[in-house]
Amino acid sequence: MVPLPHHRPQKLALGSLESEILNIIWDLGLATAKEILNQILANPDRELATGSVMTVLNRLTKKGWLRSSKKDKLLYWQALISREEFHVLNAYNQLHSFLQVGNADIVAAFADDLDLASQTRLEAIAQKLKELRQVKEQK
Repeated sequence: MVPLPHHRPQKLALGSLESEILNIIWDLGLATAKEILNQILANPDRELATGSVMTVLNRLTKKGWLRSSKKDKLLYWQALISREEFHVLNAYNQLHSFLQVGNADIVAAFADDLDLASQTRLEAIAQKLKELRQVKEQK
């Protein structure tokens, strides 16, 4: 289980080019703007300027997704959270938004309408929460 990361980007919603560039960085681990551009331009139907990649990289840095570092006169970009941490944060935010409805009847009606596999998962989650709370109480 991947825990919630300590670092959280300011905004989880990303544009399509932002998502594409972030996925390239996750795949490569560390990348220059040129390497990212080459990955995108590997698709012969794509056109993109280096300046556009730099603009998106700077925007992702300002949003708290990336950091850059200089090595051998080149600027490298690295993600501040992993792909798995992103999925955890995204799921957390979606669940939090859903629960903010605040009406227990709506949440219960939704849960009641789930298929058996989803109900089994919800029961497993409830059991895990119970175990985590017991561990916290023992500390």
